[in-house]
Formats: sequence, C-alpha cells, structure tokens
Amino acid sequence: MRAIGLSSYYVLVKEIASELRTRYALNALLMFVVTTLSVIVFSLGSEHVPYEIYCGTLWVIIFFSAMSGLSRTFVTEEERGTTLLLQLITSSNSVLLGKLFYNVILNFAITLITAIAYLILFNDFVVRTYSIFWLTLLLGSVGLASASTILAAIVAKANSKGTLFPVLAFPVLVPILLTAIKATILSVEGGMFNEAFPDFQVLISFTIVIIAVSFLLFDFVWKD
Repeated sequence: MRAIGLSSYYVLVKEIASELRTRYALNALLMFVVTTLSVIVFSLGSEHVPYEIYCGTLWVIIFFSAMSGLSRTFVTEEERGTTLLLQLITSSNSVLLGKLFYNVILNFAITLITAIAYLILFNDFVVRTYSIFWLTLLLGSVGLASASTILAAIVAKANSKGTLFPVLAFPVLVPILLTAIKATILSVEGGMFNEAFPDFQVLISFTIVIIAVSFLLFDFVWKD
C-alpha cells in the first residue's frame, strides 16, 4: 500500500511538471472559461435573467471546461509513447491514483476560478449560503474529475479520441450535473445547510461508486 502511495505521488509530480512545462490543459481550460464568460456577459448586457439560469450556466461552463482539458489525461501518454514505460515501472493502480489526484487538483482550480469570476461579473448571481455553494463546487468538481479520469483512459485506446470523450461523458455525468445545479440553486435561495444533505449524499455516493468501478476496470483498460 505504501509503495502504491509513493508511486502515485511520483505520477502526480510527473503530471504537474509536464503541465507546467507545456501548459496545454491549463491554457485550454482558461481560454474556454474566459471565452464563454465573455460571450455570456456581452449576450446578456443589462438584461436580468432568473438565478436558475445562472446556476445552470455555471455548471455547463464547468462541465465543458472539464471536457476540453481532462480528456487528454491518457492521450498524451499514447502520443508520447510513455504508456509502455509506465506499465513496466509501476502498477496500474498507482497510475490511476496519480492521474486522479492531478485531475482533481486541475479541475477544482479551474472550478474555483470560474466561480469567482462568475460572482464578480454577474450582479444578479448572489449566493446567500456560501457553505452550500463552496461544498457543492468541491464535491461536483471531484465527481467530474473522477469520472473523466476513467473515461479518458478508455478514450485513449480509441481511434476517434476527440469526439468520443464528450459522447461517453455526458450520459455518465448527467446525474452529478443535475444534483450540483440543484444544490447551487439552493445556495442562491439561502437554504439551510441541512437541506442540501440529500444532494451532498448523491454527489459523494456518485464519486465513491465511480472511483471503485475505476479501480476494478482500469487494469484491463490500461493493459489492453
């Protein structure tokens, strides 16, 4: 177990170092967020829209940001030819865990940036219960990253890598998106923290199931 944890740490460090060197995923995510928010701001102008629309739009931006950045988690290994090397020097569980931690960190960072920009740019989007809002962002981004990790591993083995990822991801991530939107609406309405418990339970349960299934399937996907 200690060896898996140490190997996962080295995989995580490799991913972070590679991203800092190329900045591919980070630049793609930031560019998408900036472009999308700019389009929304200029489209709305001085119009006032219901807060439910703002909540839904927020998670649409987060969802497609994850699709544009996290989809290449394993594709880069295939393109660089480092897949075989990783298979030889470490276990599949270590690779999955390291990639998962990297995706969680990257996705939550972009989610945080998106949420802060959202709060600054849209005056009609007023959060009244910040505890629900920030916890929903955390649990939602972890769930998105968890599902995106195993889906990226599957897509990396396919020929049509660019188009297949969103097709596979959308039906899998619909439950977590709907639940996150519902909890975000509750935070804007000023609901009590305990009212969001059912939504938090769904988000946590979804993440646990996805991670468990990922560890069961990843060895077959990784060594196929």
